[in-house]
Amino acid sequence: MPQTAPQETQEIAPNPADVAKSYAEVAQRAARLLTQFMEKQAAEKEIGAPADELGIAQAFMDLSARLLANPYKLAQAQMNMMWDYFSLWQGSMLKMMGVPIQPVAAPKKGDNRFRDEDWEQHFLFDYIKQSYLIAARHIHDTVCCVDGLDDVTQRKVNFYTRQYIDALSPTNFAMTNPEVFRETVKSHGQNLVKGLNNLLNDLEAGEGQLRIRMTDTSAFELGKNVAVTPGKVVFQNELFQLVQYDPTTPEQHKRPLLIVPPWINKFYILDLREKNSLVKWATDQGHTTFIMSWVNPDEHLANKSFEDYVLEGTLAAMGAVEQATGEKSLDVVGYCIGGTLLATTLAYMAAKRDKRVATATFFTTLIDFSIPGELGVFIDEPQVTSLEHKMAARGYLDGSEMAMTFNLLKANDLIWSFVVNNYLLGKDPFPFDLLFWNSDSTRMPYAMHSFYLRNMYMANKLKDPGGITIAGVPIDISKIKVPAYFISTIEDHIAPWKSTYLGARRFSGPVRFVLGGSGHIAGIVNPPVANKYFYWTHPGEQLPETSEDFLAGAEQHPGSWWTDWNQWLAAQGDGKMVPARKPGDGQLKALEEAPGSYVKFRLDTQPAAAPAQGTKVGKRPAKAA
Repeated sequence: MPQTAPQETQEIAPNPADVAKSYAEVAQRAARLLTQFMEKQAAEKEIGAPADELGIAQAFMDLSARLLANPYKLAQAQMNMMWDYFSLWQGSMLKMMGVPIQPVAAPKKGDNRFRDEDWEQHFLFDYIKQSYLIAARHIHDTVCCVDGLDDVTQRKVNFYTRQYIDALSPTNFAMTNPEVFRETVKSHGQNLVKGLNNLLNDLEAGEGQLRIRMTDTSAFELGKNVAVTPGKVVFQNELFQLVQYDPTTPEQHKRPLLIVPPWINKFYILDLREKNSLVKWATDQGHTTFIMSWVNPDEHLANKSFEDYVLEGTLAAMGAVEQATGEKSLDVVGYCIGGTLLATTLAYMAAKRDKRVATATFFTTLIDFSIPGELGVFIDEPQVTSLEHKMAARGYLDGSEMAMTFNLLKANDLIWSFVVNNYLLGKDPFPFDLLFWNSDSTRMPYAMHSFYLRNMYMANKLKDPGGITIAGVPIDISKIKVPAYFISTIEDHIAPWKSTYLGARRFSGPVRFVLGGSGHIAGIVNPPVANKYFYWTHPGEQLPETSEDFLAGAEQHPGSWWTDWNQWLAAQGDGKMVPARKPGDGQLKALEEAPGSYVKFRLDTQPAAAPAQGTKVGKRPAKAA
């Protein structure tokens, strides 16, 4: 029998009636959202003349004045850009005729926006890509180093110029993104309709403010497929719950291990999955592991201060660990702002001659805020004053505002990639545990956060002896003599390693400084089994005077720093082991299963005041993650 050629499948155009219905529903939802948003703004009396709270307008006015003061330099920059465009046009013509040609502009390593092969292979899209990259490069080069601009203004100009450049990327528009263009033609525009619905869903979830979904949050449940390491809550007060993890070895180190995570985020970044859980790994190494789970505060805790976080936070946790284990000596770890709190606590303990802490470890911790990185763009007198007014009205800083600040630091990865996926391609976000955690923001009490911004970031008082006072005790970081281990990461955009290095040098005791690969999260959550990245150590017993000297003489090691840290911990101890400790067997009884109830409070909850130690939990109104 003769074979017949297979019939080509054709995309069937959507029913015009269905399309019209979809458009009508979208229009109705958009109109309702706009009306509700305007009514809310009017009720809160937030509608008024635009204010330059961020100082952006002033910064760019200063930039314009400085640029115009040197017209020759500006003209030279314009001529250089025109020459690159001429070279691009010439090269594009040759490429269209089949002549191999080197690109005039190419994406930097790690720029994932232009991964689609059409950005390289298709003449038009390659031209669009290079045209954008040329403009981006010259705009950046023109504004990045302007004579006469002060450092603060220059940082603002650089940061917001980058936001402008990133926003105008051709990848962010349907007609200039080859992947979106193909999907639009293939689906007859249904991807854009679905994307508009996704946009409206996000606006509704944010009550009129755009809250981009980064992942499918319904795919995760705390205690089920994230934060799954078994353990018990053994203590709680208004500020935190203390989780003790079940032992996985027959014997454990005599000294218990307490982890102080940041309260800007939830603790389970250190317990996402079994394969990358630091708390599970530490338990497997024979440590009796405890971690603090900070409360997600509301207006009832508005007056909780940084001092309270020392006295009712770290010090209370240390006391609880002592009760649970009977040990008067422990190892303590602080992560990010949790490390800043730990350093403050250690200085307080030094003044009180409290020697319970045997070793201290600091993950990406700022103590000397001389080099705040790009976060410094958001911290000056007008911005902090404006933020304090908002916090005073609510009693706290909303976690979504802090999350947006951090997302802007890596806008292409944490904002625009999701705009393309969710709104242009019309796809649902992919389930990803790290992004689930990243979306699970927490609030900050008004009093504590105001103190932290003004005394740490703005005035940099923690580095100075007596710069701040806790419960009447002048804090002097130089009095800290306990052996300390600092791990920072070379690509950290939140706690720049050159600034964390300055803080490490202010301790009086022995300090081991380790520089890891990657950034603030991936560089810390880097288990040995992954065999990723590198870390650097310096062979000398004393830290070199500068970070540049440290890196110049550093030795590079493959893989994770976790093993180096565990060896360091072992070297600080006496090797004594005890029978494995089970949560609840000591003086503190188990209150509930890990990960506890505090970590499950999300931004849309209104928790009441926390019950005291020993009170039955689980009755506070909260929407579980």
